[in-house]
Amino acid sequence: MQSLQHTCPPFTFKPEDLLNREPIELDLQNAAHEIRRRNILITGAAGTIGSELALQVCACAPAKVILVDQAETALYELDHLLRQQYPLIEICSQVASITDALRMAGLFSRTAIHVVFHAAAYKHVPFMEHHPYEAIRANILGTEILADLAVSYRARKFIYISTDKAIRPASVMGATKRFAELYLQYLSHEYPGQTQFIITRFGNVLGSAGSFLLRFAQQIREGGPVTVTHPLAQRYLMTVTEACQLVLQAAAASNGGEILSFDMGKPVRIADVARKMIRLAGLVPGKDIQIRFTGLRPGEKLTEDLDGEGMQTTAFGQLKTARFSAPGAQCMRYAMAALQKALDSGQPVQMVNVLKTAIPEYISANSPFEQLDMPIVGEHFLTADG
Repeated sequence: MQSLQHTCPPFTFKPEDLLNREPIELDLQNAAHEIRRRNILITGAAGTIGSELALQVCACAPAKVILVDQAETALYELDHLLRQQYPLIEICSQVASITDALRMAGLFSRTAIHVVFHAAAYKHVPFMEHHPYEAIRANILGTEILADLAVSYRARKFIYISTDKAIRPASVMGATKRFAELYLQYLSHEYPGQTQFIITRFGNVLGSAGSFLLRFAQQIREGGPVTVTHPLAQRYLMTVTEACQLVLQAAAASNGGEILSFDMGKPVRIADVARKMIRLAGLVPGKDIQIRFTGLRPGEKLTEDLDGEGMQTTAFGQLKTARFSAPGAQCMRYAMAALQKALDSGQPVQMVNVLKTAIPEYISANSPFEQLDMPIVGEHFLTADG
């Protein structure tokens, strides 16, 4: 199967070379059965995960694939590739924002969508720390629009692509993804027996747009230095192929109400990845190419968490799963209303304060919003009983 060519490092190596473990491979026959002859919606389709997911979905012979993204050129290229490679599949590409409720409603009203793969999101941690308004609009309100439509139009499954940064978040981006997770859990309990909501969580995806792998490759090509935030910073790593396998397996194996992730082994130090890339380029770290440590950026932790809900290994061996908790309906309604009011205020501190109230474990790291983590006298708008 042909794969989209995103910006590639100038060296001869595969992302798998940097995992420090064997790549995970799943049997996706059940996923093919789930997708075959069905109508599929993919948001964020022009991104690294979305585009690879679109290719793998089309290989499963769906009836129709609806691709949504705001990136016009990347979406055009994906559309062209899919039409060439899968001429018998109906491809419907839409340049649109998931925050446009009327546009999204139009997609659901014109086509009986069976499965939604929701990959659209703002994801860059340090950048979103400076843009909480946009992060909240896209990652939370956009998800709310799509999820509500999925319920209203009785979509069979809704697979949400989340991140390990949603577990005990330290950033605005991670907190918005966690808030969206909680909203999907709320819908799952409010409307049982309708749309099956499934959450998948990734570590850092090697080679994705804007990832440190591509930045390191560029810096090595330019002769260095390679910039790493901290000598002890480490992340859970996975490849684009693994990420898409997880999403497709989740669509096939889960009946909803679950969070799924991979057992990705031990986290890998980013500095070690940089050294390995330098060696793979035929150079010597510290001699031919220097490594310079720049300090943790806003919202960044030294290491990410992977097990936020007591994840259990499934029968598939390398998949881990946890059942949804049951958030109070009244709490979620208050939280969403408070979030909209904070957005209307235009004040970042108010916006982030709502996130922190709804997500008590959200503690900012290396961020101006750390001031909000100081003890506050008074009542919050959310209480344990709603």
